[in-house]
Amino acid sequence: MPHCDPADPPRRRALKFHGHGTWDHDRPPIVGIVGRDRPALVLHVAANSGRADLEPLVLAATAPGAQVHTDEWMGYWGLAGAGREHKSVTHRPPHPEWARDDDGDGVREVHCNTLEGSWTGLRNFLRPFRGVSKGYLEQYVAMFEWAYRLKRVTADFLRLLLGVGPSTTDRT
Repeated sequence: MPHCDPADPPRRRALKFHGHGTWDHDRPPIVGIVGRDRPALVLHVAANSGRADLEPLVLAATAPGAQVHTDEWMGYWGLAGAGREHKSVTHRPPHPEWARDDDGDGVREVHCNTLEGSWTGLRNFLRPFRGVSKGYLEQYVAMFEWAYRLKRVTADFLRLLLGVGPSTTDRT
């Protein structure tokens, strides 16, 4: 997308707004939901990171009665009233926490570290592209989501992906 104002270089434009990103400020938020029993990752590029954008996506990706673990962002506050068991960790001072043991069994089960690891993978996936236009971001995110779900690459899968028929060594 052309930007013809030489007094407003790209790096300065992107860093004007602090805090959570929005589509309008050229920092579209990506909503992520990942399971712990079945690590099925769901990613969605959203317009904003408020409750109106987050809650429908979380409700669509989780079953009623599911336990949802998040950080303290207020966009998640309505999940308990929507039929989900909501627990959160607080990353902010004065007493930040990243994982919590609520039932006293020695296992810190309340955390959002599974998804935080996925964000690291997404950043590493996007890094070689050196910036992605927000118009195409959803396609890059979909490609990463697909690759994340694909846990094993086999020769048959590569042949299918490349549109090549079965090899002659596979025929009996």
